Amino acid sequence: MPDKDAGTPRVFLVRHGETEWSQNGRYTGKTDLPLTSRGAQQVLSTSKIVVGPRKLIDPASLAHVYISPRTRAQRTFDLLLGEAGKKELVDAGKVSTTEELAEWDYGSADEVSARLDTLIAKIHALHAPNMHGEAPSDVLLVAHGHLLRAFAKRWLKYPLSFPLSMMIEPGGVGILSYQHRNVEEPAFLLGVGFPLKE
Repeated sequence: MPDKDAGTPRVFLVRHGETEWSQNGRYTGKTDLPLTSRGAQQVLSTSKIVVGPRKLIDPASLAHVYISPRTRAQRTFDLLLGEAGKKELVDAGKVSTTEELAEWDYGSADEVSARLDTLIAKIHALHAPNMHGEAPSDVLLVAHGHLLRAFAKRWLKYPLSFPLSMMIEPGGVGILSYQHRNVEEPAFLLGVGFPLKE
């Protein structure tokens, strides 16, 4: 983030890797499918590029990780952080599996909005005292394509019916944050600059 925004907490949205159904465009919902081998490789590639010390997702900067209970999301988290990273976060009590991130499954938009708003309130509570980088407070969400797009709309305070088309590829990463270091001004990051090699 630009220097003026350095230290502003972020929310990383990570979509699970490819499944057999996402490969051919079928909507999965609550069906509990495993990652394909290609899906596992997608996540490992993402991990290699963006996860680690002084990388985009630095485990030392994570205040909490929220994961969908579905197998594909759980496996994505395992692959993304690796055994050592996962153990460190779990041992520190920074990992929660939550139905708030379970895929939509053709449910009511009001129900989905309500559970996402509950999670957003938890994240705002983590972020609010750290808007100037007082303590590491990034949050990682590992979930599903439809649900993460719905989360982004609710983060921006739009109803789910708001016509905002978004895409996130299997194993992909999206980023949400705030403008002006203000928890009342949620924003999404359209692009990131990568650190210069020192």
